[in-house]
Amino acid sequence: MADLRSISENTKRFRCKSESYDTDTLSEQMNLEQKVGECFEKFKKLIEFDDDSSALELFRIRHSQFLIKGLEHLSASYSSLDASRTWLCYWILQSMSLLDINMTDEKLSCIIDFLSRCQNSTGGFGGGPGQYSHLAPTYAAVNALCIIGTEEAYKIINREAMFKFIMSVKCPDGSFRMQEDGEIDIRGAYCAASVARLLNIATPEMFDATPEWIVSCQTYEGGFAGCPGMEAHGGYSFCGLAALVLLGKECLCDHAALLRWTAMKQMSYEGGFQGRTNKLVDGCYSFWQGGIFPILHTILTKQGDNALSYEGWMFHQKALQEYLLICCQHASGGLVDKPEKARDYYHTCYCLSGLSIAQHFTEGKLSSETVVGNKSNKIGRTHPLFNITITAVDKAHEYFKNQPPVTPTEG
Repeated sequence: MADLRSISENTKRFRCKSESYDTDTLSEQMNLEQKVGECFEKFKKLIEFDDDSSALELFRIRHSQFLIKGLEHLSASYSSLDASRTWLCYWILQSMSLLDINMTDEKLSCIIDFLSRCQNSTGGFGGGPGQYSHLAPTYAAVNALCIIGTEEAYKIINREAMFKFIMSVKCPDGSFRMQEDGEIDIRGAYCAASVARLLNIATPEMFDATPEWIVSCQTYEGGFAGCPGMEAHGGYSFCGLAALVLLGKECLCDHAALLRWTAMKQMSYEGGFQGRTNKLVDGCYSFWQGGIFPILHTILTKQGDNALSYEGWMFHQKALQEYLLICCQHASGGLVDKPEKARDYYHTCYCLSGLSIAQHFTEGKLSSETVVGNKSNKIGRTHPLFNITITAVDKAHEYFKNQPPVTPTEG
């Protein structure tokens, strides 16, 4: 039988056992494990005669068709995402870049033109044309433009106005509102830091007290919450750690506690990650949780941690790939949260980004790959701090470091 963890009889010991009492949490977990097990068994039957793990295939063509269609036309069911149209551009472009799908210059120019209409003269981007500036779609729009990576794309970004917008949502304690008079949480700090670093507009004034505020969000569990006093969460933990690294203050948080908490979020049977304690596995956390490991690895390596003596991240990379490829691929293209869920562009993006993390290991000049299944399953390398490709980050840094510095002005 092919050497795949997910179809091994030995993995069944990790499944939940019935207790003398039932809770909703236990019932939901057992029901999900049943569905995941059915996916594993179905795949096992497909390959049992061939004894060939290469049959585990990434549906590149189907995913490509789903993504390209999303750029051209969305059904009425996406109307609820009218304030997330910049996000849709980013999710689709990031997925396409990881799959190495090329687009014509004409189509790229159309995307650039649309994103330019989402930018406000006062700085920042809204979720669509005419919408208020918000740090989340600003992050998505800047990432999308950096993925395109042409001078035409870079030039539409008003860096001076962007500086003013970010400063306008900065709070005295170092936190950031997501928009004017909006909510405060750790996403704001990350989005601001990511955008500022990519565009080369970060200043000490912009992030004064921000690292200390971020650290106050780390909980007793080890992960980060959205704001002080709340529950540790995978997405917030990624935002917290990545922001600290972008600001050069990663030394302030408890790395050992974060590593322990994040490692415990990989599900023993499913192989994917959950976002919070006692929650179900979700494909999107393949990146939100999985992306934490290369960041922590770099930090601990710099600190001379002797435990990092093997070539790989500190989670089960093969198990994650198997969950994504066996349980999260929609038959018609696109990826999903978990079996029997609907496909969408959000989960397609973060499942593929997590797959990229699981496939590629890099430490200094040392680089290795762990590609489960068919060799053609290998996708591009995403940058763990920004979640756009390494090439896109390098090109953006090279371009914006040569632009005139943004000088803070009154008004």
